[in-house]
Amino acid sequence: MSGEIRLIAGLGNPGPEYEQTRHNAGFWFLDTLVQRYGGQFRPESKFHGLATRLQIRGHELWLIKPTTFMNRSGQAVAALANFYKIPPEQILIVHDELDLGVGIARLKRGGGHGGHNGLRDLHTRLGGNGYARLRIGIGHPGDARAVTGYVLGKPPLDDRVAIDRAIDEALEEVEPLLEGEWERAVHRLHSRR
Repeated sequence: MSGEIRLIAGLGNPGPEYEQTRHNAGFWFLDTLVQRYGGQFRPESKFHGLATRLQIRGHELWLIKPTTFMNRSGQAVAALANFYKIPPEQILIVHDELDLGVGIARLKRGGGHGGHNGLRDLHTRLGGNGYARLRIGIGHPGDARAVTGYVLGKPPLDDRVAIDRAIDEALEEVEPLLEGEWERAVHRLHSRR
């Protein structure tokens, strides 16, 4: 990995009707991060989202929750990254992942978008897949035709508890990622389950 993480973008859809849906796992992660370290999201029209800046152990970290809806997430991330000259390799995208079991969190670099509309737009707007990802497992409904309703549905309580636990485990790796300790963060997070 080239350098430390300077921008974390959580993917989701804006509005109260989407707040508790599986597709908003990226927003849930950022909300928990802000609760842990302080800070407050504010609307930033030039970045097409809600943004805040944190200082964590001497590192400046930008957070953004796009308000553009999932399929245009890259617009917000690219606007903030371009403004502050943050290269893709210093960006961490947090998103829901159908291909991981409920409550499993995994870090990844590169790879395709796997049909995820937010990642598809990020690939286009950031010029490739050079950013890092934190994938929050939400499980799969078992039938491709049921995916849209599933990701836009509210998980049952047991699943939400498992997802929140995965988010807490992933939050333990934020400081190593700020220090540029990618391998350490991957090893620790991936050994948890």
